[in-house]
Amino acid sequence: MGGQEKSKRLFETASRYIPGGVNSPVRAFGSIGSCPRFIQKADKALLWDEDGNTYIDMIGSWGPMILGHNHPEILEQVTDACQRGLSYGAATAAEVEMAKLVCELVPSVEMVRMVNSGTEAVMSAIRTARGYTGRDKIIKFTGCYHGHSDGLLVKAGSGVMTAGVPDSLGVPKGCTGDTLSAVYNDLDSVKEHFERCGEEIAAIIVEPVAANMGVVPPKPGFLEGLQKICDEFGALLIFDEVITGFRLGIDGAQGYFGIRPDLTTFGKIIGAGMPVGAYGGRREIMEVVAPLGGVYQAGTLSGNPIAMAAGLAQLSILKEHPDYYQKLNQDADDFYEKIKKTVKEYGFNYTVNHIGSLGCLYFTEQEVMDYESAKTSDTAAFAAYCNHMLKQGIYLAPAQFEAMFVSMAHTGEQLDQVLEAMAGYFSGRC
Repeated sequence: MGGQEKSKRLFETASRYIPGGVNSPVRAFGSIGSCPRFIQKADKALLWDEDGNTYIDMIGSWGPMILGHNHPEILEQVTDACQRGLSYGAATAAEVEMAKLVCELVPSVEMVRMVNSGTEAVMSAIRTARGYTGRDKIIKFTGCYHGHSDGLLVKAGSGVMTAGVPDSLGVPKGCTGDTLSAVYNDLDSVKEHFERCGEEIAAIIVEPVAANMGVVPPKPGFLEGLQKICDEFGALLIFDEVITGFRLGIDGAQGYFGIRPDLTTFGKIIGAGMPVGAYGGRREIMEVVAPLGGVYQAGTLSGNPIAMAAGLAQLSILKEHPDYYQKLNQDADDFYEKIKKTVKEYGFNYTVNHIGSLGCLYFTEQEVMDYESAKTSDTAAFAAYCNHMLKQGIYLAPAQFEAMFVSMAHTGEQLDQVLEAMAGYFSGRC
């Protein structure tokens, strides 16, 4: 692995013009005492930085590159769309085709609205739930991240956990007064809220697999219990599938677990990594959204033709090849089980959580099932590990509380290289 001279110079310049030198806190390497790698290009499962260093990419643009970077069919469709114009601010056939495809692939979604990010999708779904039910309160789970809108930036996970900031300055108390926090994987904590004010609760929003405090799968019965509670009290169940949508399977986590939420949010995987999001659900709920109903939501660039072209290409490939998921999930299961074996081989009892192609190595010996157990991780040890992996050409998220993503572009040899780099780190700590 070569030096970081260009990345360091770019970061120095960026720090003068961009807060913290990055356009998202999750790109900051400060928590591991390092400098961001400025990426120049990507292909399949590899990244190259401005200094010419090559990395095996275990982030995949935070999940959406399930087919890897630069898939030829996606590039072809995007190039053709670009030649017809980058943006119209008007209706297109592509957005109709995309909406139809999403509704076809995800049985719980009968109508869908395109937006520009996961944050916007969640914000809009919450507003829709409140408008439909005529109620104000929502329940979220501590450590689950649903974007940075004011009302949901309460005990969030991911970058907020890494920064050590439980909430955010600039969020008025009134914006979070109707946001109730429960404990992930703990139905009793949810029931307590409903027993106290169930008639005021519009919705529960949950990551069906918590993927912003590492990776925390739901306990058996947890998601089913949430659905039962919502049905009993007339509240809506919202699945935030920004991470899991079209990642665990063609119908997402809801297909994987056999649950039909009332509303679902999606993120950039439906744009093959381009800035895009969507929210959808039962027809009677979505018909309260303007211009049909009184819940206002708009976006000049929603359904951008380039993002739609990229997303249609990716989702069409995944639809046509259901066997891809079987191979991906099997390869990923083998990979994460080998991580467990590697860690134990060198005398460490660290926790490895994984489901499908999502996984996380926690530097804690506790079982990780919620926010509090995730926080027992030794972040200093993680920082040393992450820096070692970067030096070995393995690009990981610079934060303990993020997921690793295996893609269909990763080869067996590349995953073995990741395991060898891990073994090198742990053998040096024996």
